[in-house]
Amino acid sequence: MTSTSISPSASAPAINRPNVVAVGTIVWLGSEVMFFAGLFAIYFTLRSTSPDLWAAETQHLNVPYALTNTIILVLSSVTCQFGVFAAERMQPRRAGGILQFWRWGMVEWFTLTYLMGAIFVSGQVLEYATLVSEGISLSSNAYGSAFYLTTGFHALHVTGGLIAFLLVIGRAFAVKIFGHKEATSAIVVSYYWHFVDVVWIGLFAVIYIIR
Repeated sequence: MTSTSISPSASAPAINRPNVVAVGTIVWLGSEVMFFAGLFAIYFTLRSTSPDLWAAETQHLNVPYALTNTIILVLSSVTCQFGVFAAERMQPRRAGGILQFWRWGMVEWFTLTYLMGAIFVSGQVLEYATLVSEGISLSSNAYGSAFYLTTGFHALHVTGGLIAFLLVIGRAFAVKIFGHKEATSAIVVSYYWHFVDVVWIGLFAVIYIIR
């Protein structure tokens, strides 16, 4: 009488483990949420102690200009997500003409996202130059300190995202086969980019709308 042995690997169910890089990124973004929460707290505290100063200094803000810059950044999240869709279907580059955007790959969508993010940062630099010429600087008063501290740290985060896009795009050209690792990198960068977009929407509402 013979017995049939079943190997553990054949009988054990497959385990779908979460991606370590994606989980690590989400945890790190959680710490970034706390960082920006601290910046919001500083802004609200300074504003509550100097309401007259805030009423006077916020008159220098160009809300339509900031709104246009905000729309550009928000739309960049849309193009970024299209790049993620392309990465998920393992399409690093376009499958048609440059004007056939519906056939674009991750590289084309991420390049467009990068350009829109660069326009946003350039727009902030121009806004800073205008405000400084009007007497609002980092050391001018409490409002200047709060404004440049909150928006400046956000601009640094956007710049970090732009560098990440360049790395992901460069990696797509460097590898012979666009695989799971490259797609994961694109997805992780999109998490970060969506995060900085959401943070800016909050900053825009607090600084430019609720004045």
